[in-house]
Amino acid sequence: MRTPVSSFRSLVQPGRLVRVAGAHTALGGRLAQEAGFDAVWSSSLEVSASRVLPDASVLTMTEYLEAAANMQKALGVPVVADCDSGYGNNANAQHMVHEYEAAGITAISVEDKKFPKMNSFADRGDSLVSTEEFCRKLTTAKDAQTSSDFFVIARTEALINGLPVTEALSRAHAYAGAGADAILIHSKESTNRQVLAFLEKWEGRLPVVVVPTTYPDWQADHMAAAGVSVVIYANHGLRATITSLRHTYSSILTNGDTTRLEEELAPVRDVFALQELPAWQALD
Repeated sequence: MRTPVSSFRSLVQPGRLVRVAGAHTALGGRLAQEAGFDAVWSSSLEVSASRVLPDASVLTMTEYLEAAANMQKALGVPVVADCDSGYGNNANAQHMVHEYEAAGITAISVEDKKFPKMNSFADRGDSLVSTEEFCRKLTTAKDAQTSSDFFVIARTEALINGLPVTEALSRAHAYAGAGADAILIHSKESTNRQVLAFLEKWEGRLPVVVVPTTYPDWQADHMAAAGVSVVIYANHGLRATITSLRHTYSSILTNGDTTRLEEELAPVRDVFALQELPAWQALD
């Protein structure tokens, strides 16, 4: 029932935009795969929210790893694991790479924030480690990998912290020199202005990853034309789930039955199909 999974590295090719959807469960990942996404982002925000906890290093590496590994077991596309700031110091980063690789994860993202981290959109703007410190962490992570396929995305939060595009570029070039396989440039502005300014000066040294949460009108073809290699729709599945469940539960209580909902809800046969139930039944 499980199909071999290509590495994330094999997807990142010149001229191609890799589209990635955020998830926090194997079921969410399967639905993203079914929709046609190239990969799934094991989102620390989504995983934390699924436990009704803040995205602030409250959960442990083991808990985030379990979520990512459960997704990867169920999918035929690669999982990219959001590993926050690496769960601690360089020793933690080394251990992280060993554990994620052993679980079959072929790509991780690590950000240049202090540990414990705070979610980007709740960040107060004073959370960055020095460029030199983060470069040492990246080098440690790359030295720890055993497969050449393993892919480390270096995420800079310079723009999130209110620093100029020049600082983001300076950090990104240093991270490339430390061995990163791609750069994730993040902004919480309501337009893509800062990210476009970064791309114009970057000159394609490494693939660039973007997360257009706050500038949702940036169309995929326009991203590719601007030089983006990977786009992550990081939390849309979580937000859609919240909206849908609120509507469903409210309707049941308000109306006293589920009649008005039935045409909106997936039939049970869809649940069985997602579980691949016939294949499991055939085993007996």
